[in-house]
Amino acid sequence: MYLKTFILTLGLLGATATAQASCVDDKITVTGAFGRAVFTVDVADDNQERAQGLMNVPDMALLSGMLFVYDAPQRATFWMRNTLIGLDMLFAAPDGMILKIHPDAIPHDETVIDGGDGVQYVLEINAGLAARLGIDAGDSLHHPAILSGTDKSCE
Repeated sequence: MYLKTFILTLGLLGATATAQASCVDDKITVTGAFGRAVFTVDVADDNQERAQGLMNVPDMALLSGMLFVYDAPQRATFWMRNTLIGLDMLFAAPDGMILKIHPDAIPHDETVIDGGDGVQYVLEINAGLAARLGIDAGDSLHHPAILSGTDKSCE
């Protein structure tokens, strides 16, 4: 019995390691009814990086963005002070499900953008891109920082 449990545990650990090996920190995949889109991202996972965000960035490649990672679900609010490029903000739950999309955030606008409660991840991409690709609430983000529950892949 102990040997069977040990072998099962090793198998599960190996499967998890293999799935995580296929993920890379600078890529995030968005999946949904529209299909699949892969973005190259910078990850902001501490207070200083999240406060800086994409401020003073003059431009961003088409399929690039920034992933904000919080330690726990919370109310997430943003503004566009010192942000030079328009953005779409995708607010996601702990399991990576997109809860809300704020499209076309206006550069330099200091109006508070409220993503709501229960947000643990925010993906910022170029303005208008979510609509052009067909990304919608209910779609999913896949990234090593988001791996949880039964979803153990970045695909």
